[in-house]
Amino acid sequence: QVQLVESGGGLVQAGGSLRLSCAASGIIFSINAMGWYRQAPGKQRELVATITSGGSTNYADSVKGRFTTSRDNAKNTVYLQMNSLKPEDTAVYYCNAEIKRWAWMREYDYWGQGTQVTVSS
Repeated sequence: QVQLVESGGGLVQAGGSLRLSCAASGIIFSINAMGWYRQAPGKQRELVATITSGGSTNYADSVKGRFTTSRDNAKNTVYLQMNSLKPEDTAVYYCNAEIKRWAWMREYDYWGQGTQVTVSS
């Protein structure tokens, strides 16, 4: 069984910073892309940032220049550094990973349980 466990959410004032972490554990042969998504109340889940196993990154336009994603492949962990936070960044943030559990298996998507980020004005 594979688990993604997120940490680092919380309440912060506008202009502040938070750092989210997401660690994958269990039987894991390899991890391809990892990423972050968010869902605000009444809205659909949206992409925030992704990072490949080689370190290539992709960001939503709304967070470019403010958020940075990185990963530690040895620890199966992905990070999201969020700076200059705005009230519109308030959402539940979910970690995602494309994981191959065994060499002969295809990759499957796994999701974390979500962590709340609230930015006050």
